[in-house]
Amino acid sequence: MASDIIQQMNSKMEASIDAFKRELVKIRTGRASLALLDGVKVDAYGSQMPMDQVGTLTIPESSMIAIKPWDPQMLPAIEKAILASDLGLTPANDGNVIRLNIPPLTEERRKELVKQVKKIGEEFKVAIRNVRREANDSLKKMKKEKEISEDDMFRLQDDAQKATDDFIKEVDKIVSGKEKEVMEV
Repeated sequence: MASDIIQQMNSKMEASIDAFKRELVKIRTGRASLALLDGVKVDAYGSQMPMDQVGTLTIPESSMIAIKPWDPQMLPAIEKAILASDLGLTPANDGNVIRLNIPPLTEERRKELVKQVKKIGEEFKVAIRNVRREANDSLKKMKKEKEISEDDMFRLQDDAQKATDDFIKEVDKIVSGKEKEVMEV
């Protein structure tokens, strides 16, 4: 029962790491990536739809994304969704395809993005620590209800701390990798 708490904690922390990686994919580097459009929703047929469900997304060159909607009447809605997003990209519409040119990042913008990456990393570290706190609270409750001994509680809390430290190191490693990627010219 008590080891289940540690297993649940580990799986929640792993899920946090996965969510962190997905979040970082949205931060653009100098190269085009379809993941940039993952969070953009298009108002299509009365509902919010992901960009990849309203058209074909391609990368014809390293600094461009092309969006060819399945329904040409969706062009204005797609443009509007891109402009409303916080991507900072201006769509170019030729009547059939929307092109997004990914401009090279300025040094100042790169530094802003690195700050954003670090901020997101801190948020996920806090989330990981909260998972540890929840596990520790559960262990204390089990000890109080005499389901586990005090020694077991302390041993399991040590295990929780070691796992937390490992996941925090993983977040730091991912942050430094993304930082190198963003600062790369």
